[in-house]
Amino acid sequence: MFGGKAFGLVALATGVLSAPAKRQAPSGVPDYVLKYAPVVYLHGQDPYMPSDLNTHISHTTPRVNFNAVSAPNPLDLNSLNQLGGDVYLTSNDDITTIPQWLKGVRPDGNGKTEGTTAAVIVNDKGNGDVDAFYMFFYTYNWGGEVLGLRSLNFGNHVGDWEHVMVRFKDGQPQAVWYSQHANGQAFKYSVTEKHSDNLRPIAYSANGSHANYAIGGTHDHTIPNFNLPGGVLEDHTAKDIFWDPLQSSLYYKYDAGANSFTAYDGTSPVNWLSFSGRWGDQEYPTSDKRQVKIFGQAKYSSGPTGPADKQLNRNNVCPDNENDCILRGILVPRSAEFDAQVFAEDVVQR
Repeated sequence: MFGGKAFGLVALATGVLSAPAKRQAPSGVPDYVLKYAPVVYLHGQDPYMPSDLNTHISHTTPRVNFNAVSAPNPLDLNSLNQLGGDVYLTSNDDITTIPQWLKGVRPDGNGKTEGTTAAVIVNDKGNGDVDAFYMFFYTYNWGGEVLGLRSLNFGNHVGDWEHVMVRFKDGQPQAVWYSQHANGQAFKYSVTEKHSDNLRPIAYSANGSHANYAIGGTHDHTIPNFNLPGGVLEDHTAKDIFWDPLQSSLYYKYDAGANSFTAYDGTSPVNWLSFSGRWGDQEYPTSDKRQVKIFGQAKYSSGPTGPADKQLNRNNVCPDNENDCILRGILVPRSAEFDAQVFAEDVVQR
């Protein structure tokens, strides 16, 4: 049906046939951390792509209670830790004008983004137990619409850290955690959808919100851990734009006992990981004409904290957030009727 040239263009657009460029990782990073690293598919209609950390910082001013505070010059990944935990990296532009830097960097045909858009953090717990965190950064999070109504749009914020965690035992992947809003989902590695190499799990990044899902399609996230294909609050994912975060990552070892980070290459900036403030604007007050607040939900909420605040030394595959940690043996969402069955492969971690 397709000529060779036409088929090649389709394959390039979807990332099906395009082999990732050679990944450049420093020596010392465990081979299996690279071998089983997730790849990401971005939604084709998402205007907010992965973002370079330094570009993001350069377009912000540190503020506390909306007032500018003194900051090191230059403010960058090496000096960010000098700011206090009450600091918000606040956009220099009115974000409702959608300045270009808010849109990030679109991956090229090989899935590579320019700049530093991700970080890999490895926590070796000993006895063959290793958790590898693959952190993804976006300059802007669009919260989506409630019931599909443009007038009901909440949860937008500057700065967006998402992650996928792969748990290893003796170099073999056991489970995968996908971050989603205030919670997420965990799956046995064996059931996750894989990239063309049949090794690297696929994460689908939701349009605007960048929540990570194990399969494409529509996902209701009204109730944590109960992911049905449609509802009041929906995320939309698709196998559109291929992104290989490894190609634009910094690599770190995490020492849980000392709560410290070390760069594998010995030269990459480390101090930024100790910044405990927020990577975006503070939630605008209702006196701000941009803000809308209904039933306690704000149209523009505060930016997030960084990777160090993502429970890097967790016991279960899921972070401890008072929700059950269900290690699923089947991919979801699924129909309500199907969900009523008992899944022998699902494990609740306590």
